[in-house]
Amino acid sequence: MTKLLIVYHSRTGGTRQMAEAATKAAGKETEAVLKRAEDTGPDDLLAAKGYLFAAPENLAALSGAMKEFFDRCYYPVLGKIEGRPYGLMICAGSDGENAARQAARIATGWRLKQVQPPLIICTHAQTEAEILAEKTIPESDLAKCRDLGAALGAGIEMGVF
Repeated sequence: MTKLLIVYHSRTGGTRQMAEAATKAAGKETEAVLKRAEDTGPDDLLAAKGYLFAAPENLAALSGAMKEFFDRCYYPVLGKIEGRPYGLMICAGSDGENAARQAARIATGWRLKQVQPPLIICTHAQTEAEILAEKTIPESDLAKCRDLGAALGAGIEMGVF
């Protein structure tokens, strides 16, 4: 059984960098598997003990691909993953709060246990060119992602969640 499943969507690379940093740190604590939202299905969720969901915020909501992952997997695992721990990372241009709320509501429907507050990394991308450009997440923010991954991995490995 996978200990920590990290599911992400990224169009411009920011969320991917965040998810990779968290995976690397979590992997030092427990088994950690990184999967793109498009490649993740109900069986992956059922096979994991905990989750870290990482998504960009697009137009004040979860990205379409991340929402599609949740839509596709929601009912097949409903009632089968209750009580498992999860964390959340959002890569946003200015706010990220609405995407975090949206993901948290889905996790609440699954009856997952939030074990860390959402981590929102703001890129401050405001123009069309900035929003569409490839992102480079600063090291100080990647450190926060690593801390979150390590904490989730350690907590799952020790059975404290």
